[in-house]
Amino acid sequence: MMYRTSAVARVSAPPSRAGPSRSIHLVALMLLLSVAAIANAQTVKLQRTDSLAPAVPRADSGRTATDSAASTTKAAAALPKWFDELAVNAFVSTAYVYNSDRPATGTNSYRVFDFSDNSFNLDVAEVVVQIAPSKPNDAGFRVDVVAGNSIPQISKSQDQTVTQFDLQQAFASYIAPIGSGLRFDVGKYVTHLGYEVIEGYDGYNDNYSRSILFGYAIPFTHTGVKASYAFSSKVAAMFEVVNGWDLVRDNNHSKSLGAQLTLTPIAPFSVLLNWIGGPELANDNHTTRNVFDLVAILKPTKTLTLGVNGDYGIEDGTSAVKPGSDATWKGIAGYATLAVTNKFSVALRGETFRDEGGVRLGTGTKATLSEGTFTPAYKFTDHVVLRGEVRFDKANQPILTKRATLSDKQTTVGANVIFVY
Repeated sequence: MMYRTSAVARVSAPPSRAGPSRSIHLVALMLLLSVAAIANAQTVKLQRTDSLAPAVPRADSGRTATDSAASTTKAAAALPKWFDELAVNAFVSTAYVYNSDRPATGTNSYRVFDFSDNSFNLDVAEVVVQIAPSKPNDAGFRVDVVAGNSIPQISKSQDQTVTQFDLQQAFASYIAPIGSGLRFDVGKYVTHLGYEVIEGYDGYNDNYSRSILFGYAIPFTHTGVKASYAFSSKVAAMFEVVNGWDLVRDNNHSKSLGAQLTLTPIAPFSVLLNWIGGPELANDNHTTRNVFDLVAILKPTKTLTLGVNGDYGIEDGTSAVKPGSDATWKGIAGYATLAVTNKFSVALRGETFRDEGGVRLGTGTKATLSEGTFTPAYKFTDHVVLRGEVRFDKANQPILTKRATLSDKQTTVGANVIFVY
């Protein structure tokens, strides 16, 4: 502003040999008065601005748009690089199940997660935070925190007392630069056995209820370390050392071993051979339990998926039917899912499970339990799915609760809504 005032002050009329006339004097005087008025106004404006300014400059005072942009870029650059790789997802499942046998206990017999009769239920609410490694030298982690009235109560570790909350998974991962990449996972993670999953944002089953094999033939989770390696697109393997079945802290001084071999001879067909073995009884390092699990999946067309799951288990000398003999259990389940449209699908499941040692179902006798399930599903969006279900269970003896007595049959009808984000 001072520069402008000086420039105006230096403006003058052309010189005249006769000297300045009266009109020139008048014009000059008017120009000087104008310049003085402008200068005075600018000075007052600056003084007001200065008088309103705080003693300590604010963060945004005296900054240009360029300065602000630079500061924002600097702040973003200050965030650690791994922050960009962090993923947060969520999964919620809620349902209603009605049992025509109306068990007096309000509990459906031999159901894994859908055990509440005639009740709206929050099965699970899950939040997953993770950084997923994808190539050699990558490191990451995953944490699954779940809460709810059904799934956490059953899938939680045996040595956990809180029933409606569970740290379902919590493990760190590293891919060593060996060949195509040898992956290590250390911590707590879901089991590798079985066709069905516990369910979460990255995977849910075609049926709402879980199979008998899922609940009574195999474990839910393990705590330990596992190594996975893909030899090719057709062969992959995994080996693990864990505390045992559904334990965060081991209940004896021996570890259990597990393995998986995945074969994909052709793209539409895959076979998984699973095994876990080791002492599982508390304070017992010698009574060994082994389970062999087979999963085969065939996708003959784009809309049809077929699956089969077979299990065989044996535990040394723990039979309740013949004391001193080995307890054995075996079962097989078949699956078929047809995508009628890109939104509507139907799924069928049939299975039978034989508890020959009387320990897995807890009957103390040789018991056979079978079931058939029909599940239609409608996907409103990629985030919202509605599933209905009709299921019929049949036992070879009256072990299913019917009102205040026992029956060999059980029929349930249910509806389930899941939200995936």
